[in-house]
Amino acid sequence: MKLNYKHFPGNGPSVLIIHGVFGSLDNLATASKGIADAGFDVYTLDQRNHGRSPHDDRFDYESMAADLYEFIQDHQLQKPALVGHSMGGKTVMQYAMEYPGTFSKIVVVDIGVKWYPPHHESILNGLNALPVHEIESRQQADELFSAYEPIPAVRLFLLKNLYRTETDGFAWRLNLPVITAQIENVGAAIEPRRTVEEPALFVKGATSGYIKDQDWDEIQQSFPAAQLVTIPKAGHWVHAEQPKAFVQEVLAFLNS
Repeated sequence: MKLNYKHFPGNGPSVLIIHGVFGSLDNLATASKGIADAGFDVYTLDQRNHGRSPHDDRFDYESMAADLYEFIQDHQLQKPALVGHSMGGKTVMQYAMEYPGTFSKIVVVDIGVKWYPPHHESILNGLNALPVHEIESRQQADELFSAYEPIPAVRLFLLKNLYRTETDGFAWRLNLPVITAQIENVGAAIEPRRTVEEPALFVKGATSGYIKDQDWDEIQQSFPAAQLVTIPKAGHWVHAEQPKAFVQEVLAFLNS
């Protein structure tokens, strides 16, 4: 699958940056620019069924890792570093398991290797309930969606997936039916197909519960070279809540 992407050119090594579920490449634009400003050649991607990338009935980490491999081959990138947030972090870990020798190091942002139970039911109910073809404004969409999601910043993030059609209505960039039907795949565990010896940085938000202390042993069984950094005053959206600290830690790792 040919993924949509944005390129932040640089003269240094290549870095690929990948968003999480319900997201798009725009979510990581600030981090991408910050890493590119330090001299790296940065690509940020829309994963399948998200953003402006193609829709497909298959939605699992094997297919998303294969998309990433195809992108790296198409762009003739030599062992890029891979950075992924949440679902993107699991894509990166899956890639590391399946494609040894094709990347230099990985950064996994606020997600572990374990299985996570589905926890997006209210969000999916709200997205599916929105009469997008009848909505006249984003404000109207926000008001309707507030019955399902009380936090304005979360609503703003999710409703970025709406776009105005040529007939002046709205539609989803997300492949909402497939994501809804296969949301359990987003929480799937990363199977330990090999021991990944390449350098790995796991970044967690101090107030996030996605990576717990008891998860670290399991992570290091598959990624023995992994190190963990905790960003203070940040939850799951580390790169958005503490962008300067996040970029600083990632650059320190990439330059090490």
